[in-house]
Amino acid sequence: MQIIQSLSQVSGQYQALFVDLWGCVHDGVRAIPGAVEALTAYRRAGGRVVLVTNSPRPREGVAKQIAGFGVPEDAYDAIATSGDSARLALFRGAVGSRVWHLGPDHDLGFFEPPAILSDPMTITRVPLDQAEGVVCTGPFDPQADPSVMRPEFLAAKTRGLKLLCANPDIVVDRGEVREWCAGALAELYSEMGGESLYFGKPHPPIYDLARRRLAAVADVPDSAILAIGDGPLTDAAGAMGEDLDLLFISGGLGAAETGTAPGGSPDPAKLEVYLAETGIVPTYVIGTLR
Repeated sequence: MQIIQSLSQVSGQYQALFVDLWGCVHDGVRAIPGAVEALTAYRRAGGRVVLVTNSPRPREGVAKQIAGFGVPEDAYDAIATSGDSARLALFRGAVGSRVWHLGPDHDLGFFEPPAILSDPMTITRVPLDQAEGVVCTGPFDPQADPSVMRPEFLAAKTRGLKLLCANPDIVVDRGEVREWCAGALAELYSEMGGESLYFGKPHPPIYDLARRRLAAVADVPDSAILAIGDGPLTDAAGAMGEDLDLLFISGGLGAAETGTAPGGSPDPAKLEVYLAETGIVPTYVIGTLR
Protein backbone atom coordinates (compact mmCIF):
# COMPACT_ATOMS: atom_id res chain seq x y z
CA MET A 1 0.00 0.00 0.00
CA GLN A 2 1.33 3.42 -1.02
CA ILE A 3 0.09 6.84 0.13
CA ILE A 4 0.12 9.18 -2.87
CA GLN A 5 -0.43 12.90 -3.28
CA SER A 6 -2.03 13.01 -6.75
CA LEU A 7 -3.75 10.68 -9.21
CA SER A 8 -1.12 11.54 -11.82
CA GLN A 9 1.51 9.67 -9.80
CA VAL A 10 -0.05 6.33 -10.75
CA SER A 11 -2.64 6.99 -13.48
CA GLY A 12 -0.19 6.27 -16.30
CA GLN A 13 -0.33 2.58 -15.32
CA TYR A 14 -4.05 2.37 -16.11
CA GLN A 15 -6.21 2.73 -19.21
CA ALA A 16 -9.47 3.29 -17.34
CA LEU A 17 -10.88 4.35 -13.98
CA PHE A 18 -14.02 3.13 -12.19
CA VAL A 19 -14.73 6.18 -9.99
CA ASP A 20 -17.20 6.52 -7.14
CA LEU A 21 -19.13 9.80 -7.13
CA TRP A 22 -20.36 10.79 -3.68
CA GLY A 23 -17.43 11.61 -1.41
CA CYS A 24 -14.92 11.40 -4.25
CA VAL A 25 -16.11 13.67 -7.08
CA HIS A 26 -18.81 15.63 -5.21
CA ASP A 27 -19.98 16.03 -1.62
CA GLY A 28 -23.71 15.87 -2.31
CA VAL A 29 -23.86 19.64 -2.76
CA ARG A 30 -21.01 20.67 -5.08
CA ALA A 31 -18.19 19.22 -7.14
CA ILE A 32 -14.79 18.71 -5.53
CA PRO A 33 -12.57 20.92 -7.75
CA GLY A 34 -9.40 18.86 -7.44
CA ALA A 35 -11.26 15.69 -8.41
CA VAL A 36 -12.76 17.26 -11.53
CA GLU A 37 -9.37 18.60 -12.56
CA ALA A 38 -7.72 15.21 -12.03
CA LEU A 39 -10.32 13.34 -14.08
CA THR A 40 -10.35 15.81 -16.97
CA ALA A 41 -6.55 15.72 -17.09
CA TYR A 42 -6.60 11.93 -17.11
CA ARG A 43 -9.04 11.89 -20.02
CA ARG A 44 -7.00 14.46 -21.95
CA ALA A 45 -4.07 12.05 -21.66
CA GLY A 46 -6.16 9.31 -23.27
CA GLY A 47 -7.64 7.56 -20.24
CA ARG A 48 -11.27 6.49 -19.91
CA VAL A 49 -13.47 7.26 -16.90
CA VAL A 50 -16.61 5.37 -15.87
CA LEU A 51 -18.47 6.87 -12.92
CA VAL A 52 -19.73 3.91 -10.86
CA THR A 53 -22.30 5.08 -8.35
CA ASN A 54 -24.77 3.52 -5.93
CA SER A 55 -27.30 6.18 -6.82
CA PRO A 56 -30.80 4.71 -7.34
CA ARG A 57 -31.30 7.11 -10.26
CA PRO A 58 -30.94 6.18 -13.94
CA ARG A 59 -27.69 7.37 -15.50
CA GLU A 60 -29.48 10.24 -17.26
CA GLY A 61 -30.73 11.47 -13.90
CA VAL A 62 -27.27 11.22 -12.37
CA ALA A 63 -25.74 13.12 -15.31
CA LYS A 64 -28.23 15.93 -14.80
CA GLN A 65 -27.67 15.94 -11.04
CA ILE A 66 -23.88 16.13 -11.18
CA ALA A 67 -24.00 18.81 -13.87
CA GLY A 68 -25.88 20.88 -11.31
CA PHE A 69 -23.10 20.20 -8.82
CA GLY A 70 -20.51 21.45 -11.29
CA VAL A 71 -19.15 18.18 -12.70
CA PRO A 72 -18.65 18.76 -16.46
CA GLU A 73 -19.25 16.12 -19.12
CA ASP A 74 -15.59 16.16 -20.11
CA ALA A 75 -14.71 14.65 -16.71
CA TYR A 76 -16.11 11.23 -17.66
CA ASP A 77 -16.98 8.89 -20.52
CA ALA A 78 -19.88 6.90 -19.06
CA ILE A 79 -21.97 6.34 -15.93
CA ALA A 80 -23.04 3.05 -14.36
CA THR A 81 -25.62 3.35 -11.60
CA SER A 82 -26.97 0.95 -9.03
CA GLY A 83 -30.38 2.22 -10.10
CA ASP A 84 -29.91 1.08 -13.69
CA SER A 85 -28.73 -2.35 -12.59
CA ALA A 86 -31.60 -2.72 -10.12
CA ARG A 87 -34.18 -1.44 -12.63
CA LEU A 88 -33.25 -4.21 -15.04
CA ALA A 89 -33.96 -6.74 -12.29
CA LEU A 90 -37.21 -5.00 -11.28
CA PHE A 91 -38.64 -5.03 -14.80
CA ARG A 92 -37.63 -8.66 -15.21
CA GLY A 93 -39.82 -9.55 -12.22
CA ALA A 94 -37.33 -9.82 -9.35
CA VAL A 95 -39.89 -8.76 -6.72
CA GLY A 96 -43.17 -9.17 -8.60
CA SER A 97 -45.37 -6.75 -10.53
CA ARG A 98 -47.12 -5.03 -7.61
CA VAL A 99 -44.60 -3.27 -5.40
CA TRP A 100 -44.48 -0.96 -2.40
CA HIS A 101 -42.03 1.90 -2.91
CA LEU A 102 -39.98 2.82 0.13
CA GLY A 103 -38.29 6.06 -0.86
CA PRO A 104 -38.72 9.76 -1.64
CA ASP A 105 -40.79 10.99 -4.57
CA HIS A 106 -37.73 12.36 -6.36
CA ASP A 107 -36.75 8.72 -7.01
CA LEU A 108 -39.90 7.96 -9.04
CA GLY A 109 -37.81 7.94 -12.22
CA PHE A 110 -36.65 4.51 -11.02
CA PHE A 111 -39.98 3.14 -12.18
CA GLU A 112 -39.46 4.10 -15.83
CA PRO A 113 -38.80 0.90 -17.85
CA PRO A 114 -35.22 0.58 -19.14
CA ALA A 115 -34.98 1.25 -22.86
CA ILE A 116 -32.82 -1.82 -23.45
CA LEU A 117 -35.62 -4.21 -22.39
CA SER A 118 -37.93 -5.13 -25.26
CA ASP A 119 -40.59 -6.72 -23.03
CA PRO A 120 -40.43 -5.15 -19.55
CA MET A 121 -42.90 -6.37 -16.94
CA THR A 122 -45.64 -3.90 -16.05
CA ILE A 123 -44.86 -2.58 -12.57
CA THR A 124 -47.56 -1.02 -10.39
CA ARG A 125 -46.86 0.84 -7.15
CA VAL A 126 -49.35 -0.16 -4.45
CA PRO A 127 -49.73 0.11 -0.64
CA LEU A 128 -47.67 -2.33 1.40
CA ASP A 129 -50.62 -4.56 2.29
CA GLN A 130 -51.28 -5.15 -1.44
CA ALA A 131 -47.65 -5.59 -2.52
CA GLU A 132 -45.81 -8.63 -3.85
CA GLY A 133 -42.44 -7.04 -3.10
CA VAL A 134 -40.67 -3.94 -1.78
CA VAL A 135 -38.55 -1.51 -3.78
CA CYS A 136 -36.27 0.55 -1.54
CA THR A 137 -34.59 3.59 -3.11
CA GLY A 138 -33.88 5.26 0.24
CA PRO A 139 -35.49 6.34 3.52
CA PHE A 140 -38.47 8.66 3.60
CA ASP A 141 -36.45 10.76 6.07
CA PRO A 142 -32.67 10.40 5.67
CA GLN A 143 -32.11 11.83 9.17
CA ALA A 144 -34.33 9.28 10.91
CA ASP A 145 -32.84 6.09 12.33
CA PRO A 146 -33.66 3.10 10.08
CA SER A 147 -35.35 1.38 13.03
CA VAL A 148 -38.44 3.55 12.46
CA MET A 149 -39.29 1.13 9.63
CA ARG A 150 -39.50 -1.93 11.88
CA PRO A 151 -43.33 -2.14 11.89
CA GLU A 152 -43.53 -2.05 8.08
CA PHE A 153 -40.61 -4.46 7.75
CA LEU A 154 -42.21 -6.91 10.18
CA ALA A 155 -45.39 -6.89 8.08
CA ALA A 156 -43.38 -7.38 4.87
CA LYS A 157 -41.19 -10.13 6.31
CA THR A 158 -44.21 -11.99 7.71
CA ARG A 159 -45.66 -12.13 4.19
CA GLY A 160 -42.32 -13.25 2.72
CA LEU A 161 -41.79 -10.16 0.56
CA LYS A 162 -38.39 -9.63 -1.04
CA LEU A 163 -36.82 -6.17 -0.78
CA LEU A 164 -35.01 -4.83 -3.83
CA CYS A 165 -32.32 -2.40 -2.67
CA ALA A 166 -31.54 0.24 -5.29
CA ASN A 167 -28.62 1.74 -3.33
CA PRO A 168 -26.45 -0.45 -1.04
CA ASP A 169 -24.76 2.58 0.58
CA ILE A 170 -25.30 2.68 4.35
CA VAL A 171 -24.57 6.39 4.83
CA VAL A 172 -23.38 9.38 2.81
CA ASP A 173 -22.25 12.87 3.79
CA ARG A 174 -24.28 15.64 2.17
CA GLY A 175 -21.96 18.55 2.74
CA GLU A 176 -21.40 18.40 6.50
CA VAL A 177 -24.51 16.32 7.26
CA ARG A 178 -24.46 12.51 7.42
CA GLU A 179 -27.55 10.79 5.98
CA TRP A 180 -28.87 7.23 5.98
CA CYS A 181 -29.23 5.43 2.65
CA ALA A 182 -31.22 2.50 1.28
CA GLY A 183 -28.49 0.06 2.24
CA ALA A 184 -29.10 0.72 5.93
CA LEU A 185 -32.77 -0.17 5.48
CA ALA A 186 -31.96 -3.32 3.50
CA GLU A 187 -29.46 -4.34 6.18
CA LEU A 188 -32.13 -3.94 8.86
CA TYR A 189 -34.63 -5.95 6.81
CA SER A 190 -32.12 -8.79 6.47
CA GLU A 191 -31.35 -8.66 10.20
CA MET A 192 -35.08 -9.04 10.85
CA GLY A 193 -35.16 -12.18 8.72
CA GLY A 194 -36.30 -10.69 5.43
CA GLU A 195 -34.61 -11.22 2.05
CA SER A 196 -32.82 -8.21 0.50
CA LEU A 197 -31.60 -8.15 -3.11
CA TYR A 198 -28.61 -5.96 -3.97
CA PHE A 199 -27.36 -4.66 -7.33
CA GLY A 200 -24.91 -1.86 -6.53
CA LYS A 201 -21.41 -1.90 -5.06
CA PRO A 202 -19.96 -4.18 -3.75
CA HIS A 203 -22.12 -6.68 -5.65
CA PRO A 204 -21.22 -8.02 -9.13
CA PRO A 205 -24.17 -6.69 -11.21
CA ILE A 206 -23.01 -3.06 -11.16
CA TYR A 207 -19.47 -4.03 -12.13
CA ASP A 208 -20.82 -6.06 -15.04
CA LEU A 209 -22.74 -2.96 -16.11
CA ALA A 210 -19.66 -0.75 -15.67
CA ARG A 211 -17.62 -3.09 -17.87
CA ARG A 212 -20.29 -3.00 -20.57
CA ARG A 213 -20.36 0.81 -20.46
CA LEU A 214 -16.55 0.86 -20.70
CA ALA A 215 -16.52 -1.64 -23.58
CA ALA A 216 -18.74 0.72 -25.56
CA VAL A 217 -15.87 3.25 -25.68
CA ALA A 218 -12.69 1.15 -25.28
CA ASP A 219 -11.44 -2.41 -24.94
CA VAL A 220 -9.71 -2.45 -21.55
CA PRO A 221 -8.66 -5.53 -19.53
CA ASP A 222 -9.35 -5.64 -15.80
CA SER A 223 -5.62 -5.42 -15.10
CA ALA A 224 -5.64 -1.91 -16.60
CA ILE A 225 -8.61 -0.63 -14.55
CA LEU A 226 -8.15 1.33 -11.31
CA ALA A 227 -11.15 1.54 -8.96
CA ILE A 228 -11.44 4.70 -6.86
CA GLY A 229 -13.71 5.17 -3.86
CA ASP A 230 -14.14 6.07 -0.19
CA GLY A 231 -16.64 3.48 1.04
CA PRO A 232 -15.08 0.53 2.87
CA LEU A 233 -18.17 -1.69 2.56
CA THR A 234 -19.02 -0.69 -1.01
CA ASP A 235 -16.19 0.78 -3.11
CA ALA A 236 -13.33 -1.03 -1.41
CA ALA A 237 -15.08 -4.35 -0.89
CA GLY A 238 -16.35 -4.26 -4.48
CA ALA A 239 -12.95 -3.53 -6.01
CA MET A 240 -11.34 -6.26 -3.93
CA GLY A 241 -14.08 -8.72 -4.85
CA GLU A 242 -13.60 -7.93 -8.55
CA ASP A 243 -9.80 -8.18 -8.21
CA LEU A 244 -9.30 -4.57 -9.35
CA ASP A 245 -6.53 -2.31 -8.11
CA LEU A 246 -7.93 0.18 -5.58
CA LEU A 247 -7.18 3.83 -4.86
CA PHE A 248 -8.86 4.44 -1.51
CA ILE A 249 -9.97 7.99 -0.66
CA SER A 250 -9.27 8.38 3.05
CA GLY A 251 -10.80 11.85 3.31
CA GLY A 252 -14.34 10.67 2.57
CA LEU A 253 -16.40 8.53 4.94
CA GLY A 254 -13.29 7.58 6.91
CA ALA A 255 -11.83 11.08 7.27
CA ALA A 256 -12.11 11.25 11.06
CA GLU A 257 -10.88 7.71 11.66
CA THR A 258 -7.87 8.11 9.34
CA GLY A 259 -6.97 11.59 10.57
CA THR A 260 -7.38 13.08 7.09
CA ALA A 261 -7.86 16.86 7.26
CA PRO A 262 -9.59 18.64 4.34
CA GLY A 263 -7.16 18.74 1.43
CA GLY A 264 -4.56 16.81 3.40
CA SER A 265 -3.21 13.28 3.67
CA PRO A 266 -4.09 10.56 6.19
CA ASP A 267 -2.17 10.05 9.40
CA PRO A 268 -0.17 6.86 8.65
CA ALA A 269 -0.66 5.37 12.11
CA LYS A 270 -4.42 6.02 12.16
CA LEU A 271 -4.70 4.79 8.58
CA GLU A 272 -3.01 1.52 9.49
CA VAL A 273 -5.49 0.94 12.33
CA TYR A 274 -8.46 1.85 10.11
CA LEU A 275 -7.39 -0.49 7.31
CA ALA A 276 -6.92 -3.32 9.78
CA GLU A 277 -10.33 -2.74 11.38
CA THR A 278 -12.19 -2.51 8.05
CA GLY A 279 -10.25 -5.22 6.23
CA ILE A 280 -9.42 -2.91 3.33
CA VAL A 281 -6.32 -3.80 1.31
CA PRO A 282 -5.85 -0.87 -1.09
CA THR A 283 -3.18 -0.56 -3.74
CA TYR A 284 -2.91 3.18 -3.05
CA VAL A 285 -4.39 5.69 -0.59
CA ILE A 286 -4.94 9.41 -1.13
CA GLY A 287 -6.58 12.04 1.08
CA THR A 288 -8.83 13.46 -1.62
CA LEU A 289 -8.98 12.79 -5.34
CA ARG A 290 -6.75 15.37 -6.96
